[in-house]
Amino acid sequence: MGRSRIGTLATRTLLAGVLLAALGTLPTGSAGAGGLVASVSAAQALGDVIPAPVSVQAAATPYTLAADATIASDDAGVGGYLAGLLRPSTGYALPLRSGGQGSVSLLLSGADPSVGEQGYQLDVATSGVTIRARTAAGLFNGVQTLRQLLPPQVESASVRPGPWTVPGGRIVDHPRFAYRGTMLDVARHFHPVATVKRHIDRIALYKINYLHLHLSDDQGWRIVVDSWPRLATYGGSTQVGGGPGGYYTKAQYREIVAYAAQRHITVVPEIDVPGHTNAALASYAELNCDGVAPPLYTGTGVGFSSLCATKEVTYTFVADLVRELAELTPGPYLHIGGDEADATPDAQYATFMNRVQPMVAGRGKAVVGWHQIGAPAVQHSPGRVAQYWGTTTSDSLITNAVAKGAKVIMSPANKAYLDMKYTASTPLGQDWAALIEVKTAYEWNPGSHLSGVPASAVLGVEAPLWTETLVTEEHIEYMAFPRLPAIAELGWSPWSTHSWTAFRARLGAQAPRWAVMGVGFYRSPQVSWASTPPQGRHEAENAVISRGVVESNHAGYSGTGFVNYDNATGGYVEFTVTAATTGPATVRLRYANGTTANRRMNVAGTVHDFPGTGAWTTWQTKTLTLPLNAGSNVIRATATTPNGGPNLDYLDLIVAYSNSAPQVTALRDKIELRDRANRR
Repeated sequence: MGRSRIGTLATRTLLAGVLLAALGTLPTGSAGAGGLVASVSAAQALGDVIPAPVSVQAAATPYTLAADATIASDDAGVGGYLAGLLRPSTGYALPLRSGGQGSVSLLLSGADPSVGEQGYQLDVATSGVTIRARTAAGLFNGVQTLRQLLPPQVESASVRPGPWTVPGGRIVDHPRFAYRGTMLDVARHFHPVATVKRHIDRIALYKINYLHLHLSDDQGWRIVVDSWPRLATYGGSTQVGGGPGGYYTKAQYREIVAYAAQRHITVVPEIDVPGHTNAALASYAELNCDGVAPPLYTGTGVGFSSLCATKEVTYTFVADLVRELAELTPGPYLHIGGDEADATPDAQYATFMNRVQPMVAGRGKAVVGWHQIGAPAVQHSPGRVAQYWGTTTSDSLITNAVAKGAKVIMSPANKAYLDMKYTASTPLGQDWAALIEVKTAYEWNPGSHLSGVPASAVLGVEAPLWTETLVTEEHIEYMAFPRLPAIAELGWSPWSTHSWTAFRARLGAQAPRWAVMGVGFYRSPQVSWASTPPQGRHEAENAVISRGVVESNHAGYSGTGFVNYDNATGGYVEFTVTAATTGPATVRLRYANGTTANRRMNVAGTVHDFPGTGAWTTWQTKTLTLPLNAGSNVIRATATTPNGGPNLDYLDLIVAYSNSAPQVTALRDKIELRDRANRR
């Protein structure tokens, strides 16, 4: 797609205004619903998605999803995924049938030949939407584009009023690189299955198709290995800072792999060897050259640990790891780490890798390793992939690996590392590689970044997210968004579409979608963000406040501020919400607590623990189920501890009612934001 087709600034400004009006944050004047449909259709640009499509042909043929719409799909999995996405927000039944034509048709035939194995063709006419592809993965990628072309409210877990209009025309699209990944480090800080699943849902939106899980490191071992059970039970018992750690059972790991596969994301497991192995060394003394197990480690240093490359038991150990991990993992790759093995002499490192790589190949998998596996004395193995994490634009280890036939995953730490701080003042992350604002993450070319590495040798890109400083799901969101969509576009879109000006406009338009999804992202000053809270969000600073003050002196809060309780019991923040009918409601309170100790709050008559977040800039959420009555409801959050409650940011009314569809449908247009902007 040429840059001129991405859309003009005037069009984007109009689009942002229409979306704000549709979400109830700008007055809509006297325009009726019909006028709003026309405005959305005119303002929405067909190519305004991330990643930028290859080819866009706009047409004056918008389609509006109606209550009697149907979905027909040649692939039951993708069809079911789309129906599951659309039903909660629209309230429509959207019956799904196999094959044929529907209001939305997903067809494994008739696509433009250029789409390849992962691409798609999307056609929007007044009669309906048709997505064509050669594979289910291609259909799924087309669905993600359709998802972004629908209004942001489509991401809601409860019914929204719509209209559900898609701009008309044709998109023909396919990826630049086959591999578009992100890495989640669950070793430094353990993250449970539910967090990983939600992360998978978010990255799927941007056509990420590989999730690299860093499952072991000095600070923790996160996967059960039946042959060596203490790896998980003892080696997984801690994390950075000394927390409780954790690990995945084999059933839980399979659950993650299956969940990702349903979203056409392949899991790449990493067991980092021979360095970064203190958790293993502490679990089994015989893996140490001196036969003495070191203590568990909870710091953040690197390069001090090593398996004993001269002991035969080491290779028995690694063979068992490879066998059990290969049995669990249907994808083509096993990642064996290989970085920062400073405690392993070079000759022993080469010997170790030359014995381990054939173990992986023997299990039908291709080796992935950090770029240190490109050392001259390390032999090539079939399909080997070297992952580059350096900060320079030339590297002899990579060029050596490529000369032997390796492909490269580009993850330069000063461009693609999501754990780097955005600026010196952002509260999370590190800065050893660089400060990486959004423009820095976007402004590099994976196909020409390294001298001596042609684009043909680049398998793709990956954005690693290391978690030395990241404890919660909210931390993951804040560091990944908005930089991960930037890396995703580098991996998918043709270089001819690359334009920072155009990208930041499309990126800014994602803000309302992330708000509805509940993604707490970094609001980079480099981007003009379309600013609107999701329906159902009640900012604490706009509520009734007693014995508390509105503050704005900590980073990461939503809206214009947060409430800081006085250092005494009895202070409260009182929200007023209106519901259509009586029933249980799911609400979420966002808070920060500058200690590791619990704070207790009485919420709507029941006392709840609010675990310490460790810092006032560390925001977490507490999800509760509360009974709501038809009409007006007061939800009061009262501090019950002598030193006051945590800072309170907002209340989200997430799911108003979780019973039958008719009740949910009855909620349409009837949940209102009625916080009272009252000050003490």
